[in-house]
Amino acid sequence: MSAGKFIVIEGIEGAGKSSAIAVIEQYLQQQNISFDKTREPGGTPLAEKLRTLVKEPCDEQITPECELFLMYASRSQLLHNKILPTLASGKWVIGDRHDLSSRAYQGGGREFNNDVIDSIANITLNGFKPHLTLYLDIEPELGLGRAQARGELDRIEQEKIEFFHKVRNKYLELANQDETIFIIDASQPMDKVHQDIRAVLGEQIGASDQ
Repeated sequence: MSAGKFIVIEGIEGAGKSSAIAVIEQYLQQQNISFDKTREPGGTPLAEKLRTLVKEPCDEQITPECELFLMYASRSQLLHNKILPTLASGKWVIGDRHDLSSRAYQGGGREFNNDVIDSIANITLNGFKPHLTLYLDIEPELGLGRAQARGELDRIEQEKIEFFHKVRNKYLELANQDETIFIIDASQPMDKVHQDIRAVLGEQIGASDQ
């Protein structure tokens, strides 16, 4: 039995990650590929508790350092207790966010040095990375407008717009440096976004991968 593959969807709030994941699910089903899904932060019982600490508004200010370590603590739990065992069983995994999020949000938005994040990632991930990442790119004003229309914003979604511009810039910088990351224009009509996602999947998932 061959190991599964890890496909990740990335993007700022309001980029359309949930609907994009549904497109990937449908595609894998059509290819008769068994899969599971995860989200970050979260994905295991303990990691979900850490997600609550990260996402919910808090009377006590969460320091950038605390946020960074909580993200990687949650990611470590998810990777070792769910993602790796699932891939080893031959199933694929669809991830709603992974390490690229920390690179963008904590590295770009919080302005942590790349070396700092590398040192933490090396310990928690030990070189593991997704086989394919789809980054849904959208202007922060449009994305946050969509997110706000969905309801109450979480702690990170309440950051100033400048924060999300830094996050987006870091996403684009990193995506342009990695051939396994594909940029999808998420400001297009939804049908066109989904068409572009299916096109990337068709190019990247061949018969030899099934």
